[in-house]
Amino acid sequence: MSDHAVLLDGVTKTYGSGAVEVAALRQVSVGFPRGSFTAIMGPSGSGKSTLLQCASGLDRPQSGAVRIAGRDITRLREKELAVLRRDGIGVIFQAFNLVPSLTAWQNVILPSRLARRRPDPARVRELLHRVGLAGREKHRPPQLSGGQQQRVAIARALLGRPEVLFADEPTGALDRGTGHEVLALLREAVDEFGQTVVMVTHDAEAAAWADTVLFLTDGQIVDVLEKPSADQISMRLGGRR
Repeated sequence: MSDHAVLLDGVTKTYGSGAVEVAALRQVSVGFPRGSFTAIMGPSGSGKSTLLQCASGLDRPQSGAVRIAGRDITRLREKELAVLRRDGIGVIFQAFNLVPSLTAWQNVILPSRLARRRPDPARVRELLHRVGLAGREKHRPPQLSGGQQQRVAIARALLGRPEVLFADEPTGALDRGTGHEVLALLREAVDEFGQTVVMVTHDAEAAAWADTVLFLTDGQIVDVLEKPSADQISMRLGGRR
C-alpha cells in the first residue's frame, strides 16, 4: 500500500481550445502523504483550485493519473466516483453547497444519511459548537451569514472523518477567531485521527498550520516549504527567499 493518501502523476488540465486554450495544470506530479496537512498557495490563476478539483475527483484531467488509496480515480465511472467521494473524501467548498430547505443540523448529517449511516448526535453537536454555531442548529442557510454557512460546510465535511479532506479557502469567509478554531479542527483531524488534509489558501497564517506548503505558478509546482512559519511563507509569496 502506498504511503500516499493522494498521488498525482503527470496531471495536465486545460480549458478552451486552439488560440484560447489555457493550461491550468502542466504535468503536475505530487504526493500527499497519509496523515499529513498540505497547504497549496499561489497567485490567482496559478492552478490551485484546479489541482484541488482534480485531486478530489470533482474534475477530470486531460492526461495523467490521480490515485486515492491506490486507485486511479480518473478511470472510475461516475457512480463509482460518487461513492468514493461520499465515503472516503470530504470537501469544503468555497460555494458552501448547502441545501437551502434544510437546517444547519440537517445539512451537516446529510452525507451520512445518504450513505445510510446513523450520525452520532453528540459529534454533530460538538462540531457545530466548535465552528461557532451553537444555538443555530435549526437555522436554514438563508437565515445564516456567508461565514456561518461556511462553518456548516466545514462541520459537514468533518463529521464522517474521511480519509482525505480537501478544503478550498476554508477560512476565507470567517473572522479571525473562528478561522483559528477551524484550522485547529483540521490540525486535530491530522494529528489525532490520521486524516490527510489538502488545503488551498491565500493566507500565510492559515498555511503555517500545515506540515508542507506547495507554491504553484502557471500550473506548475515551483517551490515547497516544510513546516514554515507565517513569516517565511509571506517572504516566499513576496518573491524573497
